[in-house]
Amino acid sequence: MKKYKIDLARYAVLTVASLIMAIDYRTFVDWGGLYPGGAAGLAMLVQRFSQDICNAIGWSVTVPFGPINLVLNAIPVWIGFKYIGTRFTLQSLYVIFVSGFLTDLVPVEWITSFISEADLLRLQTDPFVTSLFGGIIFGFAIALCLRWNATSGGMDFIAIFLSEKKGRETWNIVLAFNATILVIGGFKFGWTGALYSIVYQFVYLQVIHLMYRTYQYQTLTIVTTQPERVCEAIHRMTHHGATVIDARGGYKGDRKSVVMSVVAADETSHVYALCKTIDPDAFINAVSTSRVIGRFYLRPRD
Repeated sequence: MKKYKIDLARYAVLTVASLIMAIDYRTFVDWGGLYPGGAAGLAMLVQRFSQDICNAIGWSVTVPFGPINLVLNAIPVWIGFKYIGTRFTLQSLYVIFVSGFLTDLVPVEWITSFISEADLLRLQTDPFVTSLFGGIIFGFAIALCLRWNATSGGMDFIAIFLSEKKGRETWNIVLAFNATILVIGGFKFGWTGALYSIVYQFVYLQVIHLMYRTYQYQTLTIVTTQPERVCEAIHRMTHHGATVIDARGGYKGDRKSVVMSVVAADETSHVYALCKTIDPDAFINAVSTSRVIGRFYLRPRD
């Protein structure tokens, strides 16, 4: 029963996140002619190309976003099922489907009815404000998905696969892919939207960085008289090991031990509280770590 309730809460949150993404797509992204990163950005580029073709031919149809986004995510989803994890990929596929479906379904008039005409005009005509608020909203939605073990698909699957399975840096690949979308969009639909998409993408990445810290690392240096108990507590809580160094206090000259361990940033406060429970006089220094090389435990996705 408890697992059932957790799964129900998970899909409820993912549905809300998908709705937020859809609202962001229909408002700020459309108003500014912006492009999100990854498969969603490519799907919007294809959608806008297709819509122009339909308009030129004289077909009075609206090209949907959802089916295009779903097709473009086919290969990344296959990579997810094969190399990353079934549950994680299924939950991400749910987000891809629901966000695409809602993007085509949610009426813009209903969304904008809560905004005054003056504010609506400002949002629709000021590209900086559009990209700033749009990036904040999109970043919040993506962070919600990540915290509940899902993603919006596309390049996220490829980045996770290369990082966890191949040990390769992914930032340059993702950056090159997004830059290609912006260049093509700039040539076809104008450079204003493409350039402000850089602001949009920067803002939502910063929001994700603030809200989701699982793949950010911190090195803990703990000066304590209880090294064995501290090491055991760290391993029990985080599944990470630790290194113990014999030391001597510089002021009193008493014998101490220095315990060093690298943990996920979102685990730091829990480790800190546990260590202070074991040794109230422990001195703890936490330093951000940009990269870890070697064996490092990653929490399973499934």
